[in-house]
Amino acid sequence: MAKKSFKRLGERELQILNTIWELETASVADVHGILSQSEEIAYTTVMTTMKKLADKGYLTYDEVDKKYVYRPRIQPGEVRQGLLTDLISSAFSGSPLSLVRTLVQDEALSDEERAEIRRLIEGLDDGGAK
Repeated sequence: MAKKSFKRLGERELQILNTIWELETASVADVHGILSQSEEIAYTTVMTTMKKLADKGYLTYDEVDKKYVYRPRIQPGEVRQGLLTDLISSAFSGSPLSLVRTLVQDEALSDEERAEIRRLIEGLDDGGAK
């Protein structure tokens, strides 16, 4: 089965998706209230972005008491896997090994993160992880 592509998501769209995933259901006012705590963002920007996310199939909504209440249509793991698949394809010539090599060599990983990566790889070797 082919993995779904999610490369048409911008930074703002991902920020709003992450907020809605955390809240599980949210109105535009809910999302705007959270995002405006850390940055200046127009209510209409949030509203337009949420509508676009619904149009793209990432969110669904119901009308409740004359306002739209949005909820995720696609779960975080599926979107993240799709984005990662696209990144590997476009930036790493389809090589997951190149991605991992870049991550491990170029990023400042803590000892705990390195140990967790080792455990994940050992789990793959044992057939225990996917």
